[in-house]
Amino acid sequence: LTNTKVTKLEKKSDSVVATIDDGKKPQTIEFDRVISAVGVVGNIENLGLEKLGVKTERGCVVIDGYGKTNVPGIYAIGDVAGPPMLAHKAEHEGVVCIEAIKGLHPHAMDKLLIPGCTYCNPQVASVGLTEAKAKEGGREVRVGRFPFVGNGKAIALGEDQGLVKVIFDKKTGQLLGAHMIGAEVTELIQGYVVAMNLETTEEELMHTVFPHPTLSEMMKEAVLDAYGRVLNI
Repeated sequence: LTNTKVTKLEKKSDSVVATIDDGKKPQTIEFDRVISAVGVVGNIENLGLEKLGVKTERGCVVIDGYGKTNVPGIYAIGDVAGPPMLAHKAEHEGVVCIEAIKGLHPHAMDKLLIPGCTYCNPQVASVGLTEAKAKEGGREVRVGRFPFVGNGKAIALGEDQGLVKVIFDKKTGQLLGAHMIGAEVTELIQGYVVAMNLETTEEELMHTVFPHPTLSEMMKEAVLDAYGRVLNI
């Protein structure tokens, strides 16, 4: 039920009655169980940050690309430093932060290049901009898509439902974002992450040989599709 809110929960011996309001007519529905998932926040309370003058915003410590706060000598990484709240983002932030403190001059954290992975069934993975965000930024884009059903390995695995989508800058060929849903996409997305870090263009991706039969072939096919050169659909 979308665009609704739960206004009341009544716990019974082995069920829960929820009052649900969609803005028109509230209704009550009985469920076996209720799971409340209201998001994740970093724990920044009662640390003395206010007394030290550390700047916070919307429940997060404000940092630069190296984990530095506005107060000299105080750094923050991970969930307390804001979204995306992912383990691999926190680990990389920690490395960048310590290397910066040591004077090794690391690259600042670029949140646009952090892959997001949802380990559900089917899996979901993405990196960079969505098509809508790219257009909001005034970019002209080329969009490519390739379905799992067009891939031999996906069919052989019995996992032929899914999609790979890529977004390119129409003028420069820059890969702006990639979005995938289906089997093992949380593994596949890293190929696009590496490509974006290397500032790879569509030309380089189209001339890269992908092994057959693999799910990774769909990544190239999606690129080819963005430029009207798709092979297997």
